[in-house]
Amino acid sequence: MNIDFHNHFYPKGYMDELSRGEGYARVETDDQSRLLVHYEGDYNIVVGPHVVIEDRLKAMDRCGVDMQVLTLTTPSVEREAPERGIRLARLANDGFREVCEEHPDRFVALAALPLQDPEASAEELERAVKECGLKGGTLMTNVGGRPLDLPELMPVYEKAVKLDVPLFIHPTSPMNSTWMGDYRLVPILGFGVDTTLNILRMVFSGMLDRLPNLKLVASHLGGVFSYLRGRIDIGYKAYPECKENISEPPENYLKRIWMDSIIYDQDNLESAIAFSGVEKIVLGSDHPHQIGDLANAVGRIERLDISDGDKEKILWGNAAKLLKI
Repeated sequence: MNIDFHNHFYPKGYMDELSRGEGYARVETDDQSRLLVHYEGDYNIVVGPHVVIEDRLKAMDRCGVDMQVLTLTTPSVEREAPERGIRLARLANDGFREVCEEHPDRFVALAALPLQDPEASAEELERAVKECGLKGGTLMTNVGGRPLDLPELMPVYEKAVKLDVPLFIHPTSPMNSTWMGDYRLVPILGFGVDTTLNILRMVFSGMLDRLPNLKLVASHLGGVFSYLRGRIDIGYKAYPECKENISEPPENYLKRIWMDSIIYDQDNLESAIAFSGVEKIVLGSDHPHQIGDLANAVGRIERLDISDGDKEKILWGNAAKLLKI
């Protein structure tokens, strides 16, 4: 059973609310009659599998994916006014619940969280898990330009630990996107940078020391930190500021974080496996975005020079254990 941990779906209630045009995100049709969801710095082209489960199931069957972990994608809910963000999160999570109940052998989901209101986010995570049957939550990589390691967000992380569920770190418009507006550099470069910036802040702030049982899954193979591992290590040794809040070298914390496999490059994937171990990698496709790769997601794992047992861990075993399915 292959489990695709990283893919995206827009529930109908969420899209209907966005279409009202009252907040941060806007929905429009372009001159090619394509439905677009716009937000700061980028946009998504909405295609069939984003909103039509039957289209998604056909694509999954065609590409050898048995189950997907549904998540909301950009623009999510955390940039909206608090009341609207909470409403959008509930609509999205209720929509996920309906899909998962209709297709329990094909879908599970992670909750959208209104992070602009941390207490409401903790409450919504608990509601989504206990009442809707969702398997955890999604953290967008910043909350209106504020990073994820800030103390006010601790109720969300403490709730995830108490519920024993994972939190999936997914990028949104980066905290510093200056000069990234051209050439679609926000999704190409900015997303990976913002993911890594927040992971390193979580490490160096001591947050992972304070919450040793927090389960984090980083999208896109962790952003860009795998390319910076040597620099992170030498910085820790050289800079006193890096040692102020942590008791171990940063690599020890980085190895605690799960990552999904959607990096498009076999060499980088193999390097990450060598660093973190097969137990920390889950299958990902970023389906059905323009740069999603559902067609090659499974094959990329099957081509790895590792044992069949290790391939099975990445293809489904790690996700099944993490999500308790």
